[in-house]
Order: sequence, then C-alpha cells, then structure tokens
Amino acid sequence: MAQSATIDIEGVGPVLFERSSRARNLNITVRPFKGVRVAVPKGLAFKKAEQIARSKASWIRKHQKKMCKLEGEYETTPEVHIDREKARQTLESRLEEIAAKHGYRYNRLTIRNQKTRWGSCSSKNNISLNMKLTLLPDELRDYIILHELVHTKVKNHQAEFWKEMLRVEPDTRKLDQQMKQHSILLL
Repeated sequence: MAQSATIDIEGVGPVLFERSSRARNLNITVRPFKGVRVAVPKGLAFKKAEQIARSKASWIRKHQKKMCKLEGEYETTPEVHIDREKARQTLESRLEEIAAKHGYRYNRLTIRNQKTRWGSCSSKNNISLNMKLTLLPDELRDYIILHELVHTKVKNHQAEFWKEMLRVEPDTRKLDQQMKQHSILLL
C-alpha cells in the first residue's frame, strides 16, 4: 500500500495525499510554500480520499488564495534557528511572571516546536508553549501566554473567556488581530 501520492485536481493543482497513522479523520491542509496536503487515516482508500478532496475543491481554492497572499508578503519561508533551551528559559520566566501578576496558577509547562499552534492549556492546567513565540514582539508573546493562562480558568473560547481576557488585557482585540499577521512563523 502506497504511503503517499501526488494527484492533480482540476482547478487546484497538485495535492499530496499521505497515509497518516495519527489521523483519525481525513484532514486537508493548505499551507504557504508547501501547498495542499491530505492526511489519509488508516482504513480509508486513497481513491475515496481523492473523491472527498475533489468535492472540497472550492474550499481548497479559497484557502489557496489566502496562502498566496501570505506568500506574497514573504519571498521564502522564514528559516530561523531557535535555541530550545534559551526559548524554555525565556518562556518559563515570562509565564511565571504573568501568572503571578494576574493570579493564575498552572500545573506544568512544556515547550514544543509546533506548526499549527502558538500554545495550549490542557484540562489539568498543563500549558504548552511554542518555542517560536520567542520570534514575536514581546507584547504578542505575552498576549499568547496570558491567553493560555486564562484557559486555566475558562476552558473554551466562549463569551466568558473573552470577558476575562478583556479584563486582564484591554487591548485583546488589537493584539489578536496582530497575531494573524505572524501566522507564517508557525511554518
């Protein structure tokens, strides 16, 4: 059984289909400089995955346009080397300071090199931060850290969460908008 195949989809172009042992469902991603990828879970035939991807062609094209715009802002994918240990020290220090300042408590910190998230907070209040946060301006890095700390009290993104965010960071809306401009760093 093939582990990957590139199939040309009309109106979309080449799409990489890859077998994924981690995927539970078919997952289509469109990323700048990397194109369209379909993660195919075990038990799903590539032919069926191709049919699904073809049925989602308009969604894919819409996201390709967004990625094209992002690519236009950068000549190439930003290649940077981040010292993981230095990133850990910086992020851990800021996490402790911000948690103390606002009265939040967390359990454990993990530093990762993630491609889709700046951070997360588990149900047990374990916080995971992306080491790429060290590439952001200080106020945006601190905003993400605060965002994850607020999740120690409110586990979703509903009204109560945003009310708490605005209470501790009045510039939440502005900072959230600014974060969108830095999404290419997650690659």
